Amino acid sequence: MQFHGMVAGILNRFGKPGVIIGFCLGNVVLAYVSNGYTVELIHFKEILIASIGLLAIPKNVHIDIEEFMQDGSRFLPGFANRGLNRSKEAAEKLNNVSQTIQEMAKTYKQEKAKTEENKGRENNKKIFVSELLDCLDPYKENMLYEDLSKTDGKIVDDIFEYVMDKQEIAKEALLEIFAKNNSYIVDSKDKEISQRLEDNINQAIRCINTAFKLSKTNFIWMKKIEETKQNMEAQLNSVSKAISGIAKNMEDDLKKEVEFGKEKQEIIDKLKLKSIEAEEIAIKKNGRYIVEIYLAKGQDEIENNQIEKIVSDVLKESIVINEEACIGNKISLISDDKYIMAIGMATKTKAEAEISGDNMINVRLKDGKYLVAISDGMGSGKKANESSKQALEMLENLLMTGFDKNTSIQLINTGLITKNEEIFATLDIAIIDLYAGTVEMIKSGACPTYFKNNKKVQTIKSQSLPAGMIKDLKLEVFEKDIENKEIMLMCTDGILDSNVEYKNKELWIKYLLEDIETDNTKKIADLLLNESIDNNFGTPKDDMSIFVCKFRRKE
Repeated sequence: MQFHGMVAGILNRFGKPGVIIGFCLGNVVLAYVSNGYTVELIHFKEILIASIGLLAIPKNVHIDIEEFMQDGSRFLPGFANRGLNRSKEAAEKLNNVSQTIQEMAKTYKQEKAKTEENKGRENNKKIFVSELLDCLDPYKENMLYEDLSKTDGKIVDDIFEYVMDKQEIAKEALLEIFAKNNSYIVDSKDKEISQRLEDNINQAIRCINTAFKLSKTNFIWMKKIEETKQNMEAQLNSVSKAISGIAKNMEDDLKKEVEFGKEKQEIIDKLKLKSIEAEEIAIKKNGRYIVEIYLAKGQDEIENNQIEKIVSDVLKESIVINEEACIGNKISLISDDKYIMAIGMATKTKAEAEISGDNMINVRLKDGKYLVAISDGMGSGKKANESSKQALEMLENLLMTGFDKNTSIQLINTGLITKNEEIFATLDIAIIDLYAGTVEMIKSGACPTYFKNNKKVQTIKSQSLPAGMIKDLKLEVFEKDIENKEIMLMCTDGILDSNVEYKNKELWIKYLLEDIETDNTKKIADLLLNESIDNNFGTPKDDMSIFVCKFRRKE
């Protein structure tokens, strides 16, 4: 149900209709991901009834859901054990939902925000008119005063629209507006009258431009509204793209159903000899093998090592259980890693701060790769901690759900921007493939990453901005092959900036790594942390976080 809530939450800015669409979308995706079956976890007719009820309930009505629940209540229907029944119908559903979300994104500015925009312009006009009347007050003898003081007239409307677009008005434009509204300003042959008219026009122009300059400082919130609309549009497009990607993967799987037919049957037969009944098996190979075995009901005491040995013998490669992807009666297996990774961490909170603004994460993804990441919330304390924690939690959830990394980071970026609270967070991400022996680094405002091989230290750095700072976040991606016994170090700027002796700050860490003799990851992290604290006479002047990873090839 958490996934239903996540998708519904992404679309909740559209109000109740957005929540309903999000829940339906989550229901389709989760049914496929969790069961390998395309029938809904919750029937859509039931969702329809609930949706009608949701739309009918006034906003001020409070419902306590616990009053309707009893101990042991179950709301989801039970399913018989089913195999990975992929179908074109499921893929078409996702594509249709994706197209719907895209259309919502296209029309968001035009439809959803129209009322707010009109209301905003009216409020802005009132601010402008108030300033204009104040500026005109000393000039009631001005020949244009009567027309300009009629604040509900068309002339003032046209002037406001013009300065909103051009930022200031000149004589020709003002005369054109008056003429368009059948209020012609005609020059006189009398030089004295003509000069007075000229002075009055210039006086009116100064008043209009001064009033707009004074009032437009109050229009800043309009920009915020526009940014929010654009961010929501970007979020919807990103979700649509992600769902399209999931649908495409499903369609690709359909085309590969005939592959590994011989191997599937051989695994089923060999499992049966061990009294293990498999209803269906799916085998995919994208670099490494990913195998999903759906077991028949009532097989509780099954030894995983038996399954691992049989699948390994058939596929002629070391295959192991992938606990992160096992669910219900589905046993997930994956090609065994060719490298071993040891991780050491060290952290320290800024002196006198209640909580660190840094957060770290180290998890294995469902595709067998490892996600190692650090996020540094701008500033320190609770607010910084919340922004970095939110960024990493979103990153983990999105990658686990199947969103690609670029879409995930863009959603994090627009999510932070939409808060309109100037919340920024760096993202230093390493996606480590211990089977292929590669590491992919994605940086958003993050510190350099260091790789040590024997005495040689390589530095990889970027110039990107933190997430939440600008709409079009430019990510920098680096890829590197892992070398045997190589050490990777990631850290936050509290470590980097602690040394004030070097103009090029990343050099002091590079030199320190070159001199360190130990290859124990925890000791390296502790040594660097202690050195960083000593740089400020024993007081941590900022939040400090370090990840150290060592890679060793399996014998």
